[in-house]
Amino acid sequence: MAVALLLAILLITAGCIYLFAAHPWWLPAGVSAHAAAMDHQFLTALWLLGGLFVAAQLLLAFFLIRSRSKNAPYLGGNWPAEVTWTLAIAILFFWFNVKGERLWSAIHPHQHSPDALQIEVTGVQFQWYFRYPGGDGKFGRTDAQRFAKPDEGNPLGIDPADEAGNDDIVSTSLVLPVDREVELILRAQDVIHSVFIPAMRFKQDAVPGMEVHAHLQATQPGNFEIACSQLCGLGHYRMRAVVTVMSEEGFRAWLQSRHP
Repeated sequence: MAVALLLAILLITAGCIYLFAAHPWWLPAGVSAHAAAMDHQFLTALWLLGGLFVAAQLLLAFFLIRSRSKNAPYLGGNWPAEVTWTLAIAILFFWFNVKGERLWSAIHPHQHSPDALQIEVTGVQFQWYFRYPGGDGKFGRTDAQRFAKPDEGNPLGIDPADEAGNDDIVSTSLVLPVDREVELILRAQDVIHSVFIPAMRFKQDAVPGMEVHAHLQATQPGNFEIACSQLCGLGHYRMRAVVTVMSEEGFRAWLQSRHP
C-alpha cells in the first residue's frame, strides 16, 4: 500500500511539473493593455505556489520512504518550524493580495479619461447585448419590466418617451476601436452573469440591480470570444458573443452604419 501511495505521489508530481513547464493548454495571446501585467501576476503565483507544491510532495515521498525503515527515528512536533512556515505562507499570500489589489485598481479605476468610450453591457438569459450612445453621447432610460420586448427590437427596455434613447445603438456583438480606452458598464436583467474575454484577460460579474464599471483597452485588431463564466441557467452554454476590434476609422463607419 505504501509503495502504491509513493508511486501515485511521484506520478502526480511529475504530471504537474510537466503541465507547469510545458503548459499545453494555456490562455490565448493577450490583446489588451493590462494583459501583460495580468499574465505576470498569474505566472508569478503559478511558479511560486507550484514550487511549494512540488517541494511538499517530494518531502512527503521522502518521509514515506523513510517510514518503511525499521530503524527510522520517531520525529515529534517542532513548533518553531511550524510557526515559521505558517508565517512565511501568510506573508506570501498577503503579498499576492497587495499586488492583485493594485492590478484590480488599474482595471477598475475610479475615474476614466474624458475620451473613454462608454459601452453598456447587459446580460439576459441567454444573450449579451451591447449598447452605444448615439450622437448626443447619452444613454436613454431603460425599464426592462415595462418596455423590454426582444421580438419588437427593444430587448433592453429603452423608454420610447426618452429622446436620449432614440439614437442608441444596440448590438449583439461588442465592437471596439483599437488602442482606445473603453468604459464598460455592466448590467444584468435576471440572474448573475459574468463577462469573460480570455484574450483580453477580462472577467467581471454583471449583477442584477447593480451598475458595475470596468476599464478595457484593446491593443490588437481581430475577433475574440466572449463567454459567460457564471452558471446562469439551462442555456448557459450558448451565452457567447464576439468582440471585434477594428481601427478608429472602421469603428466610426460601423457606428454610422448602425444609426437608427
